[in-house]
Formats: sequence, C-alpha cells, structure tokens
Amino acid sequence: MIMGDQESSETLSEGEMEKRKESEPLTLSQFSSTVRAVVRIRQKYQALKKRRMELAVAGTPIFASTRSTSPKIFTFDGVVADTSMTLNKKKKKKKARVLFPNNSSRRVPPTKEHSRAKNCLVLLCVIVFLQVYNAIENLDDHVLKYDLEGLEKTLKREVFGQQEATEGLLGHLKDYLSTYVHSKPLVVSLHGPTGVGKSHLGRLLAQHFRSVVGEQLVMQYFVLHHCPSEGELPLCSQTLTSHVSEMVTQAEEEEKIPVFIFDEMEHMPGELLDTVLTLILTRDSNEYLNAIYILISNLEHEEITKFVLHNSSSVAVSGRTRLSKELNPLLLSSLKKHHSLWLEAELLPLTLLEKSHVMECFIDEMSREGFYPERSHVEQLAEELSYHSVGWNNNFTF
Repeated sequence: MIMGDQESSETLSEGEMEKRKESEPLTLSQFSSTVRAVVRIRQKYQALKKRRMELAVAGTPIFASTRSTSPKIFTFDGVVADTSMTLNKKKKKKKARVLFPNNSSRRVPPTKEHSRAKNCLVLLCVIVFLQVYNAIENLDDHVLKYDLEGLEKTLKREVFGQQEATEGLLGHLKDYLSTYVHSKPLVVSLHGPTGVGKSHLGRLLAQHFRSVVGEQLVMQYFVLHHCPSEGELPLCSQTLTSHVSEMVTQAEEEEKIPVFIFDEMEHMPGELLDTVLTLILTRDSNEYLNAIYILISNLEHEEITKFVLHNSSSVAVSGRTRLSKELNPLLLSSLKKHHSLWLEAELLPLTLLEKSHVMECFIDEMSREGFYPERSHVEQLAEELSYHSVGWNNNFTF
C-alpha cells in the first residue's frame, strides 16, 4: 500500500510539472530560437523552390538530382545489358591487314568473270536435246501408222519355213518407214524356187498395205497378166510409167509411202526392166524417193537349191540364219548378169521347205476351209509330194 501511494504521488507530480511548464510564460531566448528555426525552414524552402524553377526552365528532370526515398530492388537487367555491350565490343575486330613483300607492287587479284558463251552452250544443248526427243517421237508415230507389228504377226502365222526371210523383210521395212524423208526408194528382191511361198508373201504384203495406206497407193503388177505379149511392150512401159507417176504424186500429197509389188519378174522383158530401173533411179523429185518396190522372181533358183542341199548339215545344226550371208554374194554375182536392176535391190532368198513345213501348210489351209483332219492323214498327204533326201532325217521339197 505504501508503494502504491508513492507511485501515484510520482505520477501526479509529473503531470503537475507539465501543466506548470505549459502555464508558465515563454522566455526571450526560447522565442528567438523558435523564430530562427522557422526562418531557416522558410529560406530552405525558397531556395529549393527557386532551384526547381531553374531546372524546369533548363528542361532537365525535376527530381534528377534529388535523392530518391523509394526502396531499391536489385535485378539482373543491368548486368545483362552490360554483358551484351561487352560482347559487342569484343566482336568488333580490327580489319585484317594485307602485307605485301618489299619488292612487289600492290595488285588487286583479278576477279573471275562468268563467260556468256557457257550459258549459250548450255542453252544450245537443251535445244538439241528437245529436237532429238521430238524427232524420236515423230519416228515412232510414223512407224505406228503402218502397223508393222500387225504385219509381223500375220507373217508369223501364215508363212511357214521362211523365218529368216520374213525377219529380214520386216527389218528393211522398219528402217525405211521410220522416217518420211529418204535419199532413195527401198527395193527388196525375193528369190526362191517354185512353191516356197514367194507369191503368197507378196499377197500378204499387198493386203496389209492396202488396209494401211489405201487401195490406190498399192500396186500388184503381174507380168504375164499386165503385159502378156512382146508387141505391147511400148504401151506397157508407158502405162507403167504413168501409173507409177500418178501414185507417187498422190502419196506425196497424202504424206504416205506407196508400195509397188512386181511378181513373175523372171518373165519381164528387158525393156520393162529398164523402165522399172528408171523409175527406181529417178532423183528429179522427192515423190520417187519415197516408195517401196518388192520384186518377186524365181531367178537363180537352181543356185539356191544347190546351196541349201550342199549345206543341209549346217542348216540342221545352226539353223537358216547364216545362209543368206553366204548365199547373197553368189546370187548377186549371177543376177547382175541378168540385169543391173538387182544391183539396187536388197536380196532375200527363200529356201526349200522341209516336210514339217509342208504339213503345217496343209493343216492351215484345211482349217481355213473348215476341215480338221487327223495328223496321220495330213502326213500321208504330204508324203505324196517329191522331196530331196539328204541324210537320214532331212527331206526338202522339189
């Protein structure tokens, strides 16, 4: 209790003391210090205001020089900017200096100039390639127009025992018909004994080309039919010349190649042979250069028969593909004595038929007529013909 009374007395005494201070009047020294403090604050405020006005007139930020009282937060933005600046400074290198020897003059290395001739050469190669490509396409289109594939199938189906001759004929036709511009006409001469299929081959050629180029551009000339007597030779020669001239002119207008098939040439007189040779050798106009002549005869058939029988063993071993290479020179040496016309022709000999070929011919002809005989009957029919017997298994027809 005594302690509580003491504390309360102390607090009362402090309050009383403050009241006493407030109630007491201010002295002169205290008043002068207060006034001086107010004056200093006013002067500082006036100076700060004047400085702000000067900074505003000069265009500088007002608080540029004032100390910021806001808290500062550390970031890496400044560090990244500083590093980027240092990297840019490092990238700037000094230009390399070119050092020249003391005795040499300073020369600028020559610049490589691109030649225009190289570009022109490349362009020329492209143009030539396109022309060659178009030419090949045109050649294929020209060959397709004559349907040589169909002719090949027909010859394989209807001509027996003459594979080498048919293949040679097709080869000549393909080479010639692959283009329309020629330096001379194509002349093919078919030779062989009677009954080996020469006239039959001529009829197949005529039928095929009539269906391709038209009836008016194919001529079959049989000597014994169109000029049977020697007294009519001048008229026959004139008629033949005018007919051929009309056909080649029409073919030139239609851009086609006419076909002339002369059968039974062994019966043609020398005057007509001269006429045919003149037509072949005509070089006055392009019409006569674009033509195909097929000559069919049995001239020198004895030479062919003798050669085949003498070389029957080689025929049995290696086939007939080698015979024409050896037989053609012999035929040409004999045919040129008969007339110089055959010097302009490609020779294709048709050799003797074997017994198996004859049986195939019989079966084909009978099936066309609607008969289908047994093979034993066909063999008996084939045995009625005469054959050249060479060796133990080679039989050739007469």
